[in-house]
Amino acid sequence: MRVTLLGTGDTTGTPTVDCDCDTCAEARRRGVERTRFSVHVRNDRTGESVLVDFSPDFRHQFLTQAVDLPDAGIVTHIHFDHLDGLGNAYRLFDDLSVYAANETDPATAESVADTVARKYDYLDQVESRPQAPFEPFEVCGLEATLVPVDHPPLRCYGLAIEDPETGAKLSLSGDTAYDIPARSREVLAGPDLLLADAIVPASLCEHHPLGGDHHGPDGVPRTFGTKHMTREGALDLADDLSAAETRLVHSAHFYPAAEAFEEPLAVDGETYDL
Repeated sequence: MRVTLLGTGDTTGTPTVDCDCDTCAEARRRGVERTRFSVHVRNDRTGESVLVDFSPDFRHQFLTQAVDLPDAGIVTHIHFDHLDGLGNAYRLFDDLSVYAANETDPATAESVADTVARKYDYLDQVESRPQAPFEPFEVCGLEATLVPVDHPPLRCYGLAIEDPETGAKLSLSGDTAYDIPARSREVLAGPDLLLADAIVPASLCEHHPLGGDHHGPDGVPRTFGTKHMTREGALDLADDLSAAETRLVHSAHFYPAAEAFEEPLAVDGETYDL
């Protein structure tokens, strides 16, 4: 299983448009990007691939990264930076199955799968495939399981993808605060590679109107505001899940330039063979 990180940034990406902060300037100097989130997972046994989340930067990502167009997709939640790239299915695919959770979200009165079907009903190529959380489903010869996480006010899901023949496992935290339910953690546990949402370092919580939450034993906040993990929270989650390797994703350009490109913060284009 080959994992390619197509997009490793938050909703504005790094460099951010019309931003001259030190971090965006350093990204330009290094020639690196963190576009909006998306992950390409190829099953080397079958030659098929699945795309996790459809970034608005879909076109740019597939023009600049050496990956094939996916045979299927999985959507974790309906925020713009994870879904709106699905419009690129027009003229690129004959058909595309898109898997998403079937739970009704009280905030929207529909499930993620319902939103995919409604929003892209004009695309005959797209077929929304509702899935029950915690129930594994087969996609491209791999086994995938969506699990609820904590990203108020919307329902959002983490994801485990396993190769049933080799045992290789990829886990994605999804967009989430540190307060991931225990049952979800059980599904995500023990990955060869964990991709964990780490929007900013914990030191920036003092600048958030709501501060930070889910403090560790050292008093450091593991959640920034209410929706995303801090770097420290994501690393604690990696320890909790006994991840063999961890890459921090969905990071914002608010990281100080001196910290923004340090390990284990990911940048676009990284590949991992599991």
